[in-house]
Formats: sequence, structure tokens, C-alpha cells
Amino acid sequence: MTMNNDGSDIRVSSLDVEHELPAAPENGNENARPEQQEGTSREQSAKGTDLGEADDDRKALRDRMARLQADFENSRKRAAREQQEFREFALADALKSLLPILDSLDRAIRAPAQSVEELRRGIELIRKLFEDSLARLGANPIPAKGKPFDPRVHQAVEMTDTTTAADNQVLEELQPGYRLQDRLLRPAMVRVARHPKHRSHPEAA
Repeated sequence: MTMNNDGSDIRVSSLDVEHELPAAPENGNENARPEQQEGTSREQSAKGTDLGEADDDRKALRDRMARLQADFENSRKRAAREQQEFREFALADALKSLLPILDSLDRAIRAPAQSVEELRRGIELIRKLFEDSLARLGANPIPAKGKPFDPRVHQAVEMTDTTTAADNQVLEELQPGYRLQDRLLRPAMVRVARHPKHRSHPEAA
């Protein structure tokens, strides 16, 4: 009870403690509703699950990359080994085709003395045998004599002035050239005609 200014008594009702507003919590989750706490727990659990799945995916991807790298390395080594074996097989086949020529030369050396003509025929036969062996391997001579000079397959080592042949015609083959299929092994060394009328003359002063 309190006194008013004029001395009259004023009855003051007691405070309704039960209807007072609660104090603000220090930690926002302490007084959170159960459904809010449950939602937070589910969210944290989902995040943990996502992180675990991401880690598993990363490990699986790393293992897969390691297996792919190992497979690639094995494939590379296998391809190199097969290529080496193929080269050795091709070389062995080529050498085998040349052995009969060596046998023929050995027989010619062991044969008794012959006339020059017989010796020449024997050498021509051995040369023909060698040429056939090259042809079976895919190596063929390049046509040269009497053909127009072709810088792609001919190598001119001499130019000869002449009026009996067309300009730039191959007069003589000094060394034969060969192709292996469509690949040039070596050009033919040739002597080429040069027609005088195609030569340039300086003007008289």
C-alpha cells in the first residue's frame, strides 16, 4: 500500500510474475523448440552424410585414375614390345631372302677358274637373283635413262650440252635409285641433257 499526495490510501496490486516475459537466453538453441532442435540435428546429420559421400567418391575416383594409369602404362609397354617384335620379324624375313645371294657368291668363289664370259654370266645371274629379292621386299628401281629429269627422284650430277636429245632428258644413269613402295630410298644419280637453245646468253655490250 502507498500514500497518495492527498493522504489517501491507494492499494497496489501485486505483480503477476507468471505473465512476465522470459529473459533472452544466452544460447539461442537452449530454449529452441523441440521441432527446431530436431531440424537442426537432421541438417547437421545430412551435412555429415554429404561429406562422407564426397570423401568416398573422391577415394573411388582416385582409385579409378590409378587403375587407368596402370592400364595405360601396360598398354604402352605392350605396344612398344609388339612393335619391336614386328621390326625384328620384318628384318629376319628380309635377311632370309638375301641369304641365297650370299650362297651363290660363295659357290662362285669356290668354283674353278672360268673364262671371262662365263664369269660375267655368273655375276649377271647373281645380280638378277638379288634384284628379284629386292622386288619381293617391295624395293624397285626408279626408271631414269631416256626419261625426263624429275628432281623428286633424280639427282643431276652433270649437265651435258647436246642437240641429239631433248632438253632436261636423262642421258645416262650413273647410279640407280630405288623406291620402297611409294617411299624414296635413294634418288638415281644421272647425267642430264641441256639443249644449247635453252641456254641464256648475255647481251652484247
